[in-house]
Amino acid sequence: MLSYYSIIITDNNKKKIMQNFTSLNEKIKKTHKHVRTDLLSLKTGKASADMLDRVRVEAYGGQMKIVEVATVSVQGANMLLVEPWDKSLLEATERGIRVANLNLNPIVDGNKIRIAVPPLTEETRKEMVQILHKKIESAKNMIRATRNDEKKEIEKLKGTPGISEDDIKSDLEELDKIIKKAIDGLEQISADKEKALMTI
Repeated sequence: MLSYYSIIITDNNKKKIMQNFTSLNEKIKKTHKHVRTDLLSLKTGKASADMLDRVRVEAYGGQMKIVEVATVSVQGANMLLVEPWDKSLLEATERGIRVANLNLNPIVDGNKIRIAVPPLTEETRKEMVQILHKKIESAKNMIRATRNDEKKEIEKLKGTPGISEDDIKSDLEELDKIIKKAIDGLEQISADKEKALMTI
């Protein structure tokens, strides 16, 4: 079973068995977080420190986030400056940026790394919006599939002692509310990103 049931007391002091959707909500949060991280690869043409969030640097025997080994700052509208705290990690940091599939070209300048973020053409912006929509639709499909799995698990409990038809109906209604909120969240993420992509 994807989630579990718990007994609650209603306003009229009656016991009611309700599905606990904690597992589902956690899964949705992870999906939203994954989408936001994935969308970092769609650059807006303006320099932003979070563009490098997915960069990992080989350091001290493991893979570390770039913010754990360096200071990332914005220099003007189209330049990022990365300063490793440990200068021996300069090459590893530069390499980590190159292999992160961000289509960025880091240039070592002394003990710093400069990254020019090229402005986007109108055509490129529109192409990125199309990619954005595909990524969002894929995430929606993942959430819908999760909803279908959860719905099946709830419906399997019909006829189970202690669980009434009203319990089942109430849980299915709550499930739909959660899924709608999750889809609305994805649409808001999409709208925010599209606005950023199309803003010159």
